[in-house]
Amino acid sequence: MSKARILIIEDDADIVMILRLKLESEGFEAIHAPTAAQGRDLLKSGDIQVVLLDHNLPDRKGVELLEDISKHWPELPVVFMTAFSSVPLAVQAMRVGAFDYLTKPFNLDEVQVVIHKALEVRALRREVSHIRKRNRDNFGFDKIVGRGKRMTEILDISRTVAESEASTVLITGESGCGKNLIAQAIHYNSRRANWPFMTITCTALPEQLLESELFGHEKGAFTDAIERKRGLFEVGNGGTIFLDEIGDLPLALQAKLLGVLESRSFRRVGGTQDIAIDARIIAATNQELREKIEDKSFRGDLYYRINVIQLEVPPLRDRKEDIPDLVDFYITRFNENFKRNVNGLSEEAQHTFMTYSWPGNIRELRNLIERAMILGKGEILELKDFPREIRQIASPEVAQSFALPPEGINLEEVEKDFLRQALDMTGGNQTRAAQLLHLTRDQMRYRMKNL
Repeated sequence: MSKARILIIEDDADIVMILRLKLESEGFEAIHAPTAAQGRDLLKSGDIQVVLLDHNLPDRKGVELLEDISKHWPELPVVFMTAFSSVPLAVQAMRVGAFDYLTKPFNLDEVQVVIHKALEVRALRREVSHIRKRNRDNFGFDKIVGRGKRMTEILDISRTVAESEASTVLITGESGCGKNLIAQAIHYNSRRANWPFMTITCTALPEQLLESELFGHEKGAFTDAIERKRGLFEVGNGGTIFLDEIGDLPLALQAKLLGVLESRSFRRVGGTQDIAIDARIIAATNQELREKIEDKSFRGDLYYRINVIQLEVPPLRDRKEDIPDLVDFYITRFNENFKRNVNGLSEEAQHTFMTYSWPGNIRELRNLIERAMILGKGEILELKDFPREIRQIASPEVAQSFALPPEGINLEEVEKDFLRQALDMTGGNQTRAAQLLHLTRDQMRYRMKNL
């Protein structure tokens, strides 16, 4: 392992000699620049881990150079040095970007401790920078498969939203159609990308716990509140807060959320102090919020507050032109994960995929490809590698003509038969069966009850 390189930007030769001896005795490589200009040249040409920067340099003030370093080498920790132990100068240096400061004459043990801490901070900064870059790469809009007209329009609007200062966004669409992915793409392609992306599913917790998760609580606010806790809105300040399944948010919390959106502030449970927030709120739902407003289970004023910009993500059955690209995308991913060499679908499987109604949307397609690549043996995924409900699509019984026979039919029996088929194909799941028949869940239940 190479030695950590410490750059000393200092014009006092005696101080430089003392620092070099100390640093080299600790196993570091110490290099020296007597002026700000020479220090900047060394920063451009060498791999520097920590900078020890004097304030009074012959050609420039150290605070000015510190601003330059913070701008061009943000991961690099700078330890500010000055013979004047004035608090205002130290505060100014820390505000501009200094990691820490030392006053002359030095305590050499303190120098050693500060250098080690600075190296740890640099490693953490580099790791965070790497994670942020990876997130931008993984959640770029180009990673969302969608070449058809409807998805192209959605992604174009999403890019515009990401670059804007829009504070609230509503994403609607069926379960499994990619709402979460679009929310993350908006976050990681915005100015908020360096701050947290916080997700909470509104159906995941009871009302009291959900309120604590959203807003935090003070010690003693309720029985189990043994210490203060920061909530989602506080931790995610500056970033994006993603409220998934907002249609299931309890009415009492809907009122509090509306207050937060209006005032851009909140209070912890049991607290008395308002906490200001600057976060983008992205809400998502697979429900018809207007219907929930009519049945009094969702607040109309909250709906109109979050519905400033709405992105309606189409279900997969309405964007079938994207299915071949999605299949290729997941086959490539699972080839890497499973060390396989699958080249695609058989012609029969391709036809079936384009015919199937995809009640589970992209999530269902992904799971089917994963299952087939685990269980299938060949380089081409055959129809036999997929579950029964998929194979039935290609069968003559399902693909029959709907022409009316001369003797007529019993329409009620035909409706019963299709209801049974839909329930059989979905393992009794009424919601998915309703999607197969292009019905709402309530319409499905109404027909089942009448028949």
